[in-house]
Amino acid sequence: MDFDKLVKIMEALRAEDGCPWDREQTRQSLKPYLIEEAYELLEAIEEDDPSRIKEELGDLLYQIVFHSRIAEERGEFDIRDVIEAISGKMVSRHPHVFGGKRLGTADEVLDRWEEHKRQEGKLKESILEGIPGNLPSLLKAHRVQERVSRVGFDWEKAEDVIKKVESELDEFKSALMERDKERIEDELGDILFTLVNLARFVDINPEEALRKTIARFIRRFSYIEKRAKQEGRALSDYTLEEMDHLWEEAKRAEKHS
Repeated sequence: MDFDKLVKIMEALRAEDGCPWDREQTRQSLKPYLIEEAYELLEAIEEDDPSRIKEELGDLLYQIVFHSRIAEERGEFDIRDVIEAISGKMVSRHPHVFGGKRLGTADEVLDRWEEHKRQEGKLKESILEGIPGNLPSLLKAHRVQERVSRVGFDWEKAEDVIKKVESELDEFKSALMERDKERIEDELGDILFTLVNLARFVDINPEEALRKTIARFIRRFSYIEKRAKQEGRALSDYTLEEMDHLWEEAKRAEKHS
């Protein structure tokens, strides 16, 4: 099968007479590539480009096979152990599909999922256990808030969160007036954390929302740079008013594209 072919390719690359670069890699050295490939896949998904999604899925799969090969060389496990473990986990955590139990809603499925984690010895000390420490901050905040909301530690409606955002803004303004750098940082963090809660209430992933906003900003600023090049001017020669005018041009062009 094609998957076995990929595994054999990795074995050849890591062999004594294989690729010098691949042979030198370790778990630690591969970490940046694993993260990079995951984000490239996210970008392809947002672009809804099937060809690129396929390519990036392959690149991410390659990283998984790479890490599995390193583990096999260390006598720990191999790729088949990885597949067997995740297969067993998915079956045990979906008794409503593979067993006799029936669950009717997504919330019931999530509750059952958490119960299975407890039975497996996870979430022993806190419902917040298992949230990766290295998650991007917005995504981590979202995950934390999801967990605590399941035990009732939550607002009732989005309007309540908006009031909290306004309250946090007032506290931030107060910190600015006091010129207290440490408090300014704390209050700004509170604003961001509360905005993540607001995003959750309106069913928006804050990490994706911010990533899309950054992409829009880059596109629009690139338009300004392109116009400056066409006019033979340096960006520093433009007034803020002139750049704002080009920014609005870029926004209008996006609407009509």
